[in-house]
Amino acid sequence: MRGRARRWRAGVAGLAGVIMLAAVSACGGSATGKQAVAPNIPAQQDIGPSEGRLDLVIWGGYAEDGSTQKSVDWVTPFTRATGCKVYSKVTDTSDSMVALMKTGQYDGVSASGDSSLRLIYGGTVAPVNTSLITQYRDIAGYLKNQPYNSVKGQMYGVPHGYGANMLMYRTDKISPPPTSWSVVWDKNSQAAGHVVDYDSPTYIADAALYLKSHRPDLGITDVYELSDKQFNAAVDLLKQQRPNMNQYWANYLDEMQAFKSADNYAGTAWQVTANLAADAKVPIATTLPVEGGTGWSDTWMVGSKAQHPNCMYKWMNWVITPKVQAQVGQWFGEAPANPKACRYTAKGFCAGYHVGDAAFYQRIAFWKTPVADCGDSRGATCVDYSRWTQAWTQIKG
Repeated sequence: MRGRARRWRAGVAGLAGVIMLAAVSACGGSATGKQAVAPNIPAQQDIGPSEGRLDLVIWGGYAEDGSTQKSVDWVTPFTRATGCKVYSKVTDTSDSMVALMKTGQYDGVSASGDSSLRLIYGGTVAPVNTSLITQYRDIAGYLKNQPYNSVKGQMYGVPHGYGANMLMYRTDKISPPPTSWSVVWDKNSQAAGHVVDYDSPTYIADAALYLKSHRPDLGITDVYELSDKQFNAAVDLLKQQRPNMNQYWANYLDEMQAFKSADNYAGTAWQVTANLAADAKVPIATTLPVEGGTGWSDTWMVGSKAQHPNCMYKWMNWVITPKVQAQVGQWFGEAPANPKACRYTAKGFCAGYHVGDAAFYQRIAFWKTPVADCGDSRGATCVDYSRWTQAWTQIKG
């Protein structure tokens, strides 16, 4: 679902500005209307000897072994320290991650919030025993026990890295600097005809986020838990926006190129895209508007059928250490989950990504899979992801 062909390094010098297939019945009871129930899978109780191998499903750039760039390597030291040889399957969508993990051939996955609930309710991943994660206490508290990585207080993974979906705009086309997402929704905006949106059904949540502030009568509280009325209002807003669209992007390079050529004036972007545009001397800036924004938080999850669970736990312990977190964050372009990584990052990096800034990230609605169970007194009456997918196809025409 998430076409995350992100650049596999972060432009840390001179940061500019601040930074699924249908949801089946196993993921939210959408087919039966029943409340979602996570399968009773026991968490591992201890870490035994290395099995000598680790099979991962990852976003590109999460398990670098020096083959992409010789100096970028946190896998080889891990193998030397643990005896676990790492084999990675790189994929660029959450749907692919879910499908691969369902095969039972992989020990773990770097899941985003738009796939994690499907993995949990589908019984594809197991609960994580956080007492076995030595530096778990150092992970930012606002990334733990969230709706996208836990169920009833039970963690199903170890937070890894995260980021906001920012508003990026050309400073030579949009003036004064925008403070609201209305620059992409208003048909009379300076950006009209040059708006860019993220190409995913998940973007419906961005419309819901805008309506949450500008249509309080709708009563939206969670942009991923929408009633029919709330969902239809978000879809209508996206359909109204359609004539102003210049681009729907999945590959960040396509978006960056369109900003460079001045075909795009304003829209949703990741901070790493803004870094690249700034490096290319494109007159852009980013901001988190008054309405807040959506965002993503990735979690290392253990396969329920993992053949090498000890190596997976060793990996989770390794990858959240400060030095490794610093390496991954700067290479991939994200805020590390362990704020102690900032001791080892380039000057300005952590400030640019708001690392450890709880107030900033409390303004972010992190992605999670829309399921039928509203998660509140409404019960199983919310619009599930299958309908989000259908609506997105109609919106794009």
